[in-house]
Amino acid sequence: LVSGCGIFTFLTSAVAAVSGLLMGYELGLISGALLQMRSILALSCKEQEIVVSSLLFGALFASLIGGFLIDRFGRRLAIIIASSLLVLGSLILLPYESYGILIVGRIAIGISISLSSIATCVYIAEIAPQHRRGLLVSLNELMIVIGILFAYISNYAFASVSHGWKYMFGFVIPLGALQAVTMYFLPPSPRFLVMKNNDEAARKVLERLRETSDATKELTVIKTSLKDEHQYSFLDLFRSKNNMRARMLVGLTLVFFVQTTGQPNILFYASTVLKSVGFQSNEAASLASTGVGVVKVVSTIPATIFVDQVGSKTFLCIGSSVMAVSLVTMGLVNRNIHVNFTIVCKSQSPEDLFLQRPGNLTGVTNGSLKDLFAGTASPERLSFDVQRSPDVARTGELNRTAMAGGKGIAGSHMESGEVPVVLKWLSLASLLVYVAAFSIGLGPMSWLVLSEIFPGGIRGRAMALTSSMNWGINLLISLTFLSVTELIGLSWVCFIYTVMSLASLAFVIVFIPETKGCSLEQISMELAKQ
Repeated sequence: LVSGCGIFTFLTSAVAAVSGLLMGYELGLISGALLQMRSILALSCKEQEIVVSSLLFGALFASLIGGFLIDRFGRRLAIIIASSLLVLGSLILLPYESYGILIVGRIAIGISISLSSIATCVYIAEIAPQHRRGLLVSLNELMIVIGILFAYISNYAFASVSHGWKYMFGFVIPLGALQAVTMYFLPPSPRFLVMKNNDEAARKVLERLRETSDATKELTVIKTSLKDEHQYSFLDLFRSKNNMRARMLVGLTLVFFVQTTGQPNILFYASTVLKSVGFQSNEAASLASTGVGVVKVVSTIPATIFVDQVGSKTFLCIGSSVMAVSLVTMGLVNRNIHVNFTIVCKSQSPEDLFLQRPGNLTGVTNGSLKDLFAGTASPERLSFDVQRSPDVARTGELNRTAMAGGKGIAGSHMESGEVPVVLKWLSLASLLVYVAAFSIGLGPMSWLVLSEIFPGGIRGRAMALTSSMNWGINLLISLTFLSVTELIGLSWVCFIYTVMSLASLAFVIVFIPETKGCSLEQISMELAKQ
């Protein structure tokens, strides 16, 4: 695994990739933590949405300013700042039990994970030897999915512990602190040192990373390419000079597809969907959604190991086509089952709310957390909401059935007996295949491509711009997902995602360059010509 890139380079990348672990953990965590906190703090639906989106707002904000930080002060320093901020944000949360503090802490954590995710990708891409870069950069994505899985597990473990949420949040503090300290002793990115005209230091760093006594050759390549690149300003990203505008568009479109093929939302719905297709008990649904976490980790591993032999373009193509197939299957299955989602906030049965263990709601990643909490206000609040809402008649009716019968809305539309066993398992299988396809394709590969296609002098700012697009669309999609699903039904949502997957396949085939085995400098020269 480590052959061809020295042990030191591998360890340095691994320490940097701890950012990914922390990011995944924070993203997956809130679902369980909020279940406890909303009863302690008596949060309304709206407040729960705000708690969840505060992380995304922080992330969006950081991605707007993060690029300048990274190009100005260095990749390594940005990672150190980010993990210190994470520790700080988590420490704020622990002693107090207040809604305001919770939001401040979550915004700080959002800023931190967003900054570290850009900085880490750039840092690893810049220290990695060219024939091992794919492996090392994808290490970050692998850590993210492992982080999500850890979050699911800790949600489950601390579910019934009193003040369990404090343990959940506190868990990252030692890890974040450890990363900040370790990064301090690791070398800065050699390309960054050259940008700052510190050639001697850059050569020493390269000699340590490559474990050779003479890194002059690689240094010369970096220097010549950076000389050409140093004249970039931020606005050049939108000009036709050296094809920058085309490269920027490729980056932005790729990120657009990562979000619009529906991964964040389908994942959030994992347990809800599975429950409505007949996995009756919360335990079964929660086990199935932890299964989703495991599948993510398992399928990211081969992608990480083989990316340098197979190439990121191939993986993107495989991923998108398999996603399209599994989404069609999921859509057709759901057409036959007639899943009916009404707005979750107003239609959860009381028994469900009281029996909820955090483990049941953990099919969560990135933006869609917010939808989740829409679904988990207390029953009294549900009926209170109804009195104020404009469509009182309809929701009031729903609520009365929910209160009286103690049946979930899914329950009131269909009995579990109606779901044929074949369909039930087919639905689960297609969901898992879809998750796996995303985890070998768009999940890890898009960030790898992004860290490769921009020239070094402006790489931080370019990544930051694509990253802000990522968080922005994520926010938008998670804010609208529930209403769209209610409007057109789940199976049509699946079909829209299918179309998006096919579009992304076409886009990858036409526009994404195959970059395996090339140095960052070669890639940049090739792209400047096209």
